[in-house]
Amino acid sequence: MTNLSILDTNWMGRPHSIAAALLESDGHCAIVDPGPESTLPAIREQLASRGLTVGHLDAILVTHIHLDHAGGTGALVRENPRLQVYVHSVGAPHMIDPTKLVASATRLWGEGLPQMFGNTLPVPKENLRVLEGGEKIRVGNNEIEVEYTPGHAWHHVSYFDESNGVAFVGDTGGIHIDNGPFILPATPPPDIDLEIWDRSFATILGRKPARLFLTHYGYSEDPSKDLAGFRERLHRWSALADRLLRTCASDEAAQAAFIAECRSEMDEKLGTFESEHHAFTGGLDLSFLGLARYLRKRDKKVSEAKRQAG
Repeated sequence: MTNLSILDTNWMGRPHSIAAALLESDGHCAIVDPGPESTLPAIREQLASRGLTVGHLDAILVTHIHLDHAGGTGALVRENPRLQVYVHSVGAPHMIDPTKLVASATRLWGEGLPQMFGNTLPVPKENLRVLEGGEKIRVGNNEIEVEYTPGHAWHHVSYFDESNGVAFVGDTGGIHIDNGPFILPATPPPDIDLEIWDRSFATILGRKPARLFLTHYGYSEDPSKDLAGFRERLHRWSALADRLLRTCASDEAAQAAFIAECRSEMDEKLGTFESEHHAFTGGLDLSFLGLARYLRKRDKKVSEAKRQAG
């Protein structure tokens, strides 16, 4: 069995926002989603508390390449050049050259990007181990299995540690902090696709994990119940964004109305303090933008299909 620990990256001075997972087996160590470069001091500190350094790590397992999950990978490889980095084939070119990834993130986060995520350094091609889904990864005596789970992003995979009954699902399971009463859909642009996401839910549940490990944050203890509830809210928020885009006077008005209605729901379920924490971690403005992009792409496909049929 793998020894599994949560490493709290203390992102932006906020505990329980971004979690990395440390896997240890037979003297070998790997990290799932090390977080952004801005939080690497916290990673080093927590490794040191366990008698470890970055030099003890053998591998980094990336669920997807968004900066809050994988932005610190290049810096870790620079510190430990023997690290193997596992990433989906769609994301691999952006690990080698993160220019477009950083430009996309800058459009979303603006001038706050360096403070929030730090520097995103390239990963040498020779360090990458490219995934498609279906692979098995050795960490010491343990075997981690890989499934392709897009929907949140085209480059998203999940990792399954059957010895612990844990699935590392990145953002496929939403933002569910400390197994609390609310799961927030994280739907940033540009890759959201709800129909494909539904298939990824089925993929995860088909493996029958006992627990889900979510980057935001910690364990979900009842995968079937949690993913069913999350799926319901994901589709309901998509329908809300659709309605507002059709009825509001502008995109800006639709976004403001979306944020207000979602925050009201969160405040009721969580209370003001935890609602704000979830909203900061997930970014409701980004959730709206991602859903709006998805809905317009969907409508365009429907219109084109009707045109061709007619």
